[in-house]
Amino acid sequence: MNAYELAKQAYAAFGVDTEEALSRLADVSISIHCWQGDDVGGFESAGSLTGGIQATGNYPGKARTPEELMADFDRALSLIPGKKKINLHAIYAITNGEKVDRDKLEPKHFDAWIDYAKSRGIGIDFNPTFFSSPYVKNDLTLSSPDEETRAYWVRHGKACRKISAYIGEKLGTPCLCNIWIPDGMKEIPADRLGPRARLKKSLDEIYSVKYDKKYIIDSLESKVFGIGLESYTVGSAEFYQNYCAKNGICCLLDNGHYHPTEMVSDKIPSLLLFSDYVALHVTRPVRWDSDHVVLLDDETKEIAKEIVRNDALGRVLIGLDYFDASINRISAWVVGTRNMQKALLSALLLPNAELKRLQDDFNITKLMAESEELKTLPFGAVYDEFCRRAGVPVGMAWFSEVEDYEKNVLAKRV
Repeated sequence: MNAYELAKQAYAAFGVDTEEALSRLADVSISIHCWQGDDVGGFESAGSLTGGIQATGNYPGKARTPEELMADFDRALSLIPGKKKINLHAIYAITNGEKVDRDKLEPKHFDAWIDYAKSRGIGIDFNPTFFSSPYVKNDLTLSSPDEETRAYWVRHGKACRKISAYIGEKLGTPCLCNIWIPDGMKEIPADRLGPRARLKKSLDEIYSVKYDKKYIIDSLESKVFGIGLESYTVGSAEFYQNYCAKNGICCLLDNGHYHPTEMVSDKIPSLLLFSDYVALHVTRPVRWDSDHVVLLDDETKEIAKEIVRNDALGRVLIGLDYFDASINRISAWVVGTRNMQKALLSALLLPNAELKRLQDDFNITKLMAESEELKTLPFGAVYDEFCRRAGVPVGMAWFSEVEDYEKNVLAKRV
């Protein structure tokens, strides 16, 4: 009897069907962020990151062209089981050498990505890029008091929603169009209402064009602060939650965008009661929104539990958002995505109905005992079986392929 069969028996003793868990996990799509591959560089002219975000490290071999980024992403895809999407930012437009301002971007600038996704059977999610641009004035975009600046970024937002709807129609699967802006202030503001009123006006203008929801899902992403913008963030959680609730837009929760004592896992069930969808950027904040590679840590597992136990696998749109430039970037993709899948599998392997019953019966003693016993069951053997059936390397076998790729491809990029 192999390890999986033994694990199957161990879980059956708790009333858990491992085959059902594997089947459900196989239907979950993870949106993998392209920007891990080049440290959020994009294909515009080289410039430093702005907007209170930063990628630290200088590991050799980062992608410099669309061809290199696609090849690297292919290498990662081949090592990750299950359904995947690629998550793009507007700065990854492929313009074939033509300089195109962000407010002039068109669907045709992403045709190459659509062809790429079609040929690999994956979807695409999309993000306007409101940072790292000379058109960001005094750290403000959609909330700027300068009408020319604000109007430029409104045009960018509109262009990106048009692109997202086009992508969704071409691929036949909804494209999540997520807006995050860095707008804020380093020092204490004299007016908090004014910038938020301008942001509301800008969003109203961006969302004035209606698209078929079969092809696009709109979302808004808040943040507590960014480096250099510590005193005030225009797009706060309270602002976006109210705007989304009023306008039927999806909230996107990034677990690095809240105070350290706030847990995104606790926010998910609240939003599920009032929203059709909840979107996630799963990351690993270390004391701030540092965007470390996702690990199989407590909060990642709690996020997965809230999705699974609330029967929300079809309503929570799971994306990853981290960028570590200090390690091999293909390895970062593989480790983070596999860990998100492992967290989901560990949640699918819980007797959730029984645990809820124990809570409702106030049998907290047994709830604690059983929950702790479940932690040491061999879920790793079940994930290995998931990889085996998907035809990808099992356990650490994938790492030698990353090492070979680094030696034969990445190390030659100078």
